[in-house]
Amino acid sequence: MNIHHLELFYYVAKHGGIASAVRNIPYGIQQPAISGQMAKLEESLGVKLFNRRPFSLSPAGEELFQFVEPFFENMGAVAQKIRGSATPHLRIAAPTMVLHDYVPELLHRLREKFPAFRLNIHEATQPEVESLLQAQEIDLAVTSIEKKPRAGLHSQPLLELPLVLLVPKKHSLTNAQELWRRDKIEGPLITFPPTEPVFVQFQRGLKALGVEWFGGIEVNSISLIECYVANGFGIGLTAAIPGMRSHPQLRRIPLDGFPPVTMGVVWAGSLSPIGRQFLAEVQALAEAIDRA
Repeated sequence: MNIHHLELFYYVAKHGGIASAVRNIPYGIQQPAISGQMAKLEESLGVKLFNRRPFSLSPAGEELFQFVEPFFENMGAVAQKIRGSATPHLRIAAPTMVLHDYVPELLHRLREKFPAFRLNIHEATQPEVESLLQAQEIDLAVTSIEKKPRAGLHSQPLLELPLVLLVPKKHSLTNAQELWRRDKIEGPLITFPPTEPVFVQFQRGLKALGVEWFGGIEVNSISLIECYVANGFGIGLTAAIPGMRSHPQLRRIPLDGFPPVTMGVVWAGSLSPIGRQFLAEVQALAEAIDRA
């Protein structure tokens, strides 16, 4: 018997059907794939394990479930026990901006509770985050949240950040509508790479207006955007973070009607103690930012 087939059968039997299993398996797998794997398991055993509609286990399915249930039920407890006896290990992912501007502070806070721990950091966009979680290569991620995550993933929105343009204080531009009325927008746009949520949401807003304006200078932090705008290299695009001091030489221009960037945390399955603490630190930081 294939151990992966047995794991899928455990979730199907425990949650009362294939559709319910899809929603509870802690990694991404689609309903047709589970159906195919269950058919192969039944074929290898030469018996029918369950009725599909309405769902019910056959006598053979009941016997198999009683056999596999203790093993899979206790896997989490055994993993926690093993982790508890070893140096805590945290694997996180986030966009460049978050890794550069916020994660170092979060890790300093984490050290107060976990003085020694191993750390893996992945620079990843939102689609890459889901793939890393499903492959069990990371524990959790701070990322943009655009929609309900895939089956098996959990998410918690934390902040909605409006988009703004940055121009030097003496710049002639007073509102964004002046730009949209132009036949062609001249001058470079200074912002994050095209895969970052700020740029993605900006392009969605432009598409709704029927306007085209692409990046000219790509950087990986808000401070770099401000630096290059202040030095006259173009107009900046960023997210307005509550409480963040404005650059003394720059002026913000709101992008009314543009979709905000929703930042949050995404994870799969149950978090380890250090993972739960990191999540708590992210939540505390987000609340402090929102109050500022």
